[in-house]
Amino acid sequence: MKFIEKYLHNLNLALEAVIDNRFRSMLTALGIIFGVAAVIAMLAIGNGARQEILDQMKMVGVNNIIIRPIHAEDDRRDELSEGRFSPGLTLQDVESISRIVPTVRRSSPEVQISAYAMKGTIRRPVRVAGITPEYFEVFSLDLARGSMFTQQQLKDGAPVAIIGNNIRAIFFGNTDPIGRQIKAGNNWLTVIGVVEDRMVTDDAVENLGVSEFNNVIYTPVQTMLLRFRDRSAVSITEIQQTRTRGGRRGGVVVASSSNNDNDDDERYANYHQLDRVVVQVDESSQLTPTADVIRRMLERRHNQVEDFEVIIPELLLEQEQRTRDIFNIVLGAIAGISLIVGGIGIMNIMLASVIERTREIGVRLAVGAKKTDVVFQFLSESILISVAGGILGVFLGIGLSRGIMQFTDILTIVSISSVLISFGVAAAVGILFGYMPAKKAAEKDPVASLRYE
Repeated sequence: MKFIEKYLHNLNLALEAVIDNRFRSMLTALGIIFGVAAVIAMLAIGNGARQEILDQMKMVGVNNIIIRPIHAEDDRRDELSEGRFSPGLTLQDVESISRIVPTVRRSSPEVQISAYAMKGTIRRPVRVAGITPEYFEVFSLDLARGSMFTQQQLKDGAPVAIIGNNIRAIFFGNTDPIGRQIKAGNNWLTVIGVVEDRMVTDDAVENLGVSEFNNVIYTPVQTMLLRFRDRSAVSITEIQQTRTRGGRRGGVVVASSSNNDNDDDERYANYHQLDRVVVQVDESSQLTPTADVIRRMLERRHNQVEDFEVIIPELLLEQEQRTRDIFNIVLGAIAGISLIVGGIGIMNIMLASVIERTREIGVRLAVGAKKTDVVFQFLSESILISVAGGILGVFLGIGLSRGIMQFTDILTIVSISSVLISFGVAAAVGILFGYMPAKKAAEKDPVASLRYE
């Protein structure tokens, strides 16, 4: 009990010294305050970036490979082999991949068009996507209500649809859309389901080809090909138009008429039946070899015309994560330097304080205080300064993180571990940089200290 009272007395002396010199103590703590705030803010940015990567991984699905067509108007059209015909990316390609490649768990073809949706007096531009039920499994999408396409509906190309949550809100409001009809383009579709609400970032849509799930009308892929658009089908009118038309299909020059419009240009530029195929493999380790096998298979099916590209989103995201991790480490190191600078400031102030209070030290030693008492007193002062700075720095760091998220749209996540780490480092700085001045104070000669002017 006496031991505790003695050290509480020393702690009280340290607290009085800090309060008596509060302005100097506050200036000394500024390095710790800004250092802790910077560390918390940088870790929050890093956590936010990591969460965005995880969210994007969920959006693109697990262990997925994306196959996208290369259109004739793309910059890569020169890579297409001249003089060879390619049927483009078709449903037959998807069936072959599922049947031949053993590591493929499931494959999801997709056809997308832009159209106007109508119901009553409401008319809005929407995207219509022709898909199969595997689409929802690949992207881990659930239905908020309703049911999935049946095999008969898929086979017959039935006029049915599953709508995104925003489509439901715009066209149906608070009423139940199941069993009701919505017009997409020239076709009336019966709503049989509503997709769960899921937000998608603009970066994921642009860089990873992820669909914005809430604003899409989903219909069976056969319904899309039969009732909306099938680019692989050629009509008599189109054959007649090839007399003077100068288009190109898979490296084959097609004659054209001079009477063309935007739809015709798109038709001849993009001859692919599908807009995208997502292939899901069993294990992440199988992504690269499976992608190589799929690439070689499609090259043979397309007569060595490379009018497609195979993308592995998970590898792109892992590379992006490594880049961000390096960036965050650099930022964290810079923020950590400010903590070291703050520690040096504490040491300098404490050394100056030892010199100023030489007579006080001499009096304490003369009346019976031990060297450990003096060490604890001055060490307590440095710890109090650093801990107080750490507490203020935590609040400043949390406020700074929220400000960054509010004004820059950068996701920041402040974790308990980042707060504990930064606060612990601040306390450690107080101990490490405060020990040397405390030891120097304890080594003072009492007689010489009493004579000090």
